[in-house]
Amino acid sequence: MCGITGWVDWRKDLSTALNIVQKMTETLAARGPDASGTWLSPHCALGHRRLSVIDPVNGKQPMIRAKGDKNCSIVYNGELYNALELRRELEGRGHRFQTHCDTEVLLLAYVEWGKACVDRLNGIFAFAIWDETTEELFLVRDRLGVKPLFYSYDNGMFLFGSEPKAILAHPDFAAEVDAEGLAEVFALGPARTPGQGVYRRMAELKPGHCMTLSRSGLRTTVYWQLVSKPHEDDVNATAIKIGEILKDTLERQLISDVPVCTLLSGGLDSSALTSLAAAYYAGTGQGVVPTFSVDYVDNAKHFTTSTFQPNSDAPWIKRMSEYLGTEHHNIEFDTPELTEALKAATLARDLPGMADVDASLLLFCKEIKKHATVAVSGEAADEIFGGYPWFHREESLNADTFPWSLQMGSRVAVLNAETANLLKPEAYVKERYQQALAEVPHLPGENKEQRRMREMSYLNITRFMPTLLDRKDRMSMAAGLEVRVPFCDHRLVEYVWNVPWEIKTAGEREKGILRKALTGVLPDDVLYRKKSPYPKTHNPSYTAAVKKWVLEILDDSTSPLLPLIDVAYVRRLAESSDTSLHIPWFGQLMSGPQLFAYLAQTDTWLRTYKVRIV
Repeated sequence: MCGITGWVDWRKDLSTALNIVQKMTETLAARGPDASGTWLSPHCALGHRRLSVIDPVNGKQPMIRAKGDKNCSIVYNGELYNALELRRELEGRGHRFQTHCDTEVLLLAYVEWGKACVDRLNGIFAFAIWDETTEELFLVRDRLGVKPLFYSYDNGMFLFGSEPKAILAHPDFAAEVDAEGLAEVFALGPARTPGQGVYRRMAELKPGHCMTLSRSGLRTTVYWQLVSKPHEDDVNATAIKIGEILKDTLERQLISDVPVCTLLSGGLDSSALTSLAAAYYAGTGQGVVPTFSVDYVDNAKHFTTSTFQPNSDAPWIKRMSEYLGTEHHNIEFDTPELTEALKAATLARDLPGMADVDASLLLFCKEIKKHATVAVSGEAADEIFGGYPWFHREESLNADTFPWSLQMGSRVAVLNAETANLLKPEAYVKERYQQALAEVPHLPGENKEQRRMREMSYLNITRFMPTLLDRKDRMSMAAGLEVRVPFCDHRLVEYVWNVPWEIKTAGEREKGILRKALTGVLPDDVLYRKKSPYPKTHNPSYTAAVKKWVLEILDDSTSPLLPLIDVAYVRRLAESSDTSLHIPWFGQLMSGPQLFAYLAQTDTWLRTYKVRIV
């Protein structure tokens, strides 16, 4: 993967702006540790940091190719999984390639088909193409939003970047946040409303969208969205189809010129991908699949079964690694390094995030990077197939809000009266929730249950899944590691979207149809294992550490967090041993310890970025 950035301005000569463009580009060095490049013209400047995966020698960016008597220049972050088919088609149309990389395939696809090229792409990507023939900048983000793309368009100046930090590096862009941005942080965070950049005058191109910038302004269009239609296949045919798509997807995503591994938790999703990868490696003579898992010091001692975490991963990881004969690496972290990494995780996101769930992944990716450059992960299967507990609980199904964030009172309570009156968090969340429901493409004739389950699927795919994809992208790329997510293949998502709930839960099990599709791929005990989420630390020393950090912040009169929160209430919480704090306030993993860590991350963010509240 890579980092991209750029600047378009019709009022200035950007050919003299090398220093600024280099500064913007260098903020993304972690995303692309292997190479750096810039390209300048009078009104467009582009920057690129490269992580070499395909054709490391020849894939330098920005890349330029002729379009008639003019040129097109591209900066691109991502992978095309149908690059070989597109290359053959383009060669049949007379194009000649100078490299083996998918960047050139993408650029020549634009030269051949123009903006309609996006409909032909299978992959994860964010890219920008400057077309000299039209003097337009064309920007695209992949269908599910696996790869990020932020932008700002203000007073004639257009800036874009893979991460906010690239835009923030421009001297004319200030790190400011208004009431809406604060509501995103305190009412919805670590989730974000699609398109929200949190910073004032910054937005994010939505998944499945493209935009064109020209002298006449900015135009955004939708090129892909979920479409509802009747599902014609029975249970058996559905399982076969899912199995075929998943196998094809995984095999496409194993292609790389650098070492590839899989993340293995012993759960259904990661075990399935690892098993399919092992079979592919065996069939192609590529040897043993390297696998990686994460755990925490003394976790076995402190782990207790709960509704949200029914069992520990460790024995299941051992089971699958031995079953498949993988080269397994178990990475373990202790409280001090996990707590310290909360700061680095904040800088990786440019925002407060999922606390230790982020921090542990960042540490994990740094360790994996010592052995591999590409990793395959089971992200997104629960959103697509309906695996989360909130798909199956009446309390969540009947809640008139986002089902992963039912403890709104826990959020409001930490704010002081002035902040709460300014942000109106309950009203803000309700408005965003209703906005999401209004987008759902219902089928005529659906009954009440069918409508609700379609809504739940839509909410998870478009509102919860992006939070985890953001996490996976930012933490992995901060370590210079590319993570591929086969369950986000748009063909799989399109197909499963229309599978009726009674088929998705075949055998009266969550993700029942996926389990049926994987029969014979996994041993039965793993195939029917109860879902357990990404592992977090259960060590009480971590809770003590983040409470201590928050108390230190509360004692610091210079903290920018203090004017926003109810200091006395947060202090009582941090000094309390109240067990009710273990009820999740976001997702399955973020409860009391993560609330304190989130506040600490917010303080780090406000201080480090010198955020001005406007």
